[in-house]
Amino acid sequence: MQLYFYKKGQGYYTRLWACLIVWAIAAIGCNVLYKKLQSTSNEWIYMGIPIAVISVVTWFLYWLQNRPAVADFLILSEGELKKVNWSSRAEIIASTVIVIAVVIIMAAFLGLVDLAFHALFNSIGLYS
Repeated sequence: MQLYFYKKGQGYYTRLWACLIVWAIAAIGCNVLYKKLQSTSNEWIYMGIPIAVISVVTWFLYWLQNRPAVADFLILSEGELKKVNWSSRAEIIASTVIVIAVVIIMAAFLGLVDLAFHALFNSIGLYS
């Protein structure tokens, strides 16, 4: 049986990793299902159902990744990610320090405003 791949080679890693991640989630679910069904004495039930589920998921992923709309979306997503200008480590550290400093300054400012309102409301008798 010859397997057909829509636009073979394009978006290879995006399609591969998307399918592997979904398959891994399904495999974890099948493992939980296996453990839940293990209390039944029938071996065909507690082994067959998870195997059937993971087989259906595998077929569905193969079918889905070869759908033109899905494959084109994943191919275009990979193309857009290649255009992204990723920040350097120094830029990320500088940005993180700035964000943390601004958060600390804003927290101190809001704390002071809160204390001022508390004192104001106590002085006019609205706050007991």
